[in-house]
Amino acid sequence: MTAARLDGETVVPGRAAGPILRLGAPISFWGGVDPATGRIQNPRHPDHDKSIGGTVLALPGTVGSSSSSAIMLELIHAGCAPAGVLVATVDASLVLGILVAREMGWPTIPVVRLSPEELASLPNGAQAAIEDGVLTY
Repeated sequence: MTAARLDGETVVPGRAAGPILRLGAPISFWGGVDPATGRIQNPRHPDHDKSIGGTVLALPGTVGSSSSSAIMLELIHAGCAPAGVLVATVDASLVLGILVAREMGWPTIPVVRLSPEELASLPNGAQAAIEDGVLTY
């Protein structure tokens, strides 16, 4: 079987690998994700109690708060952040946390922008890799 390949736009460069976790709804990192465990803690979210740690996280969108940068920074520091992030719309606050972590010498999480259709077509659980804006799975 041939691997699928999507060429996205690099927002934050880097390499990552892990299973795809395509969220079923946009999420607020502030109050929606436990920064100490990486688990989705919002009981109303369709992916409640799933862990984002080590995944290639496909975000259909983010909700609200500018504090998502702080939550992402805490996730990275705690070692329970996603390995990579795929977005259709770039959330500058979320990316800011990733960039601050990189400046602090912590692991860098690549961020790649795909079209909404590409993001929606990703198979949950498939092993994926990101390198230089290219997603293979």
